[in-house]
Amino acid sequence: MLNARDILETITMIQDENLDIRTITMGISLLDCIDSDIDIACQKVYDKITHCAKDLVKVGEDIEKEYGVPIINKRISVTPIAIISAASKGDPVKFALTLEKAAIACGVNFIGGYSALVQKGFSAGDKELILSIPEALAVTDHVCSSVNIGSTKTGINLDACKLMGEIVKQTSERTADRDCIGSAKLVVFCNAPEDNPFMAGAFHGVGEPDCIINVGVSGPGVVRAALAKAPDADITEIADIIKKIAFKITRMGQLVGVEASRRLGVPFGIVDLSLAPTPAVGDSVAYILEEIGLEKCGAHGTTATLALLNDAVKKGGVMASSKVGGLSGAFIPVTEDAGMIDAARCGSLSLDKLEAMTAVCSVGLDMVVVPGDITPETIAAIIADEAAIGMVNFKTTAVRLIPAIGKNIGDELEFGGLLGNGPVMKINYHSPAKFINRGGQIPAPLQSLKN
Repeated sequence: MLNARDILETITMIQDENLDIRTITMGISLLDCIDSDIDIACQKVYDKITHCAKDLVKVGEDIEKEYGVPIINKRISVTPIAIISAASKGDPVKFALTLEKAAIACGVNFIGGYSALVQKGFSAGDKELILSIPEALAVTDHVCSSVNIGSTKTGINLDACKLMGEIVKQTSERTADRDCIGSAKLVVFCNAPEDNPFMAGAFHGVGEPDCIINVGVSGPGVVRAALAKAPDADITEIADIIKKIAFKITRMGQLVGVEASRRLGVPFGIVDLSLAPTPAVGDSVAYILEEIGLEKCGAHGTTATLALLNDAVKKGGVMASSKVGGLSGAFIPVTEDAGMIDAARCGSLSLDKLEAMTAVCSVGLDMVVVPGDITPETIAAIIADEAAIGMVNFKTTAVRLIPAIGKNIGDELEFGGLLGNGPVMKINYHSPAKFINRGGQIPAPLQSLKN
């Protein structure tokens, strides 16, 4: 039973502490759209998406008005297009343009699923789609792309790492006139989940229902505000405070998800209880870590405080909903987090420290701007490093690097909106080319043998 205090607390969270539903994402299976004729397949894709998601934005807006809960993004994820395009002869970019057209027709912010799953090798259609990513992201505004290159069960496809190093660099080059925005819509995964509602890595897994609603919640500002009220608490009490706040945030996400599911007539999937920051001051994961006791994010102790935060968020969220999934943790996207931006600018936060932090949180090296002269082999090696962390630790890790073409360390890129802005960060220029060019498959770790 809700009392007046609970209601007032929620109102304060929304009005003053940046609490929101970050996204409601409709996942749509396109398996029944496969056709040997690419034009027919594209038409089927467009028809199915616009039929299933025709009311998604309206329902989201209606729930916002009725419950007073901000829903920032309405999004769509689809079956990895490499699977759909494998049967068709023709340019995969046609599917990207179809997704763009459908996204505009439905009025959504992003559509994810221009994706391929190549953790154990390339099957029909995979390489063609991957090679088309730079063009696809250059000619669309709403389409997001992802490639899964490793998993705990399969190991890491080093050939795919090498290829993605080239693709990330080419994608930045193709959109250099727009602050390299293409790379901001491209994620390289290890252990990619099938029910992730967050872009740019969302796709609708083949094991998912035909159509489903997933919800992503966010509330870094709420967590920080709660911790600010307990300046003398010990670290155990800090963990308890975070758990209680995560419970409340997740319950709100569950409410919105169930209601959206009922109104749209599709099953409710999961709540992803990730703390997703924004460039808005006060809505920052970095500031939570500083509230716990760091002078600046990136200082020694950052990894430990982030591990505490991530664990407490999961524990509180799981108690609030039996349908927790996706990524569920604390995101650390540099350009999307005001505190991370500040820490990167002043030199407190380095790429090496970020990599250490990704071992204990969701999801990986996210929205990191690197010098434009970075080599494809270095990008590939950064991807391999991050994939190794995910592979060994049974967790999802990812890389979303933005090579800033024509810019050097200390220069900045400006994306605007939720993607924010940030400085070009220092990299290690010693070459990993011999390692990357060996190719082959990094074997699955011993801990993968659990059957």
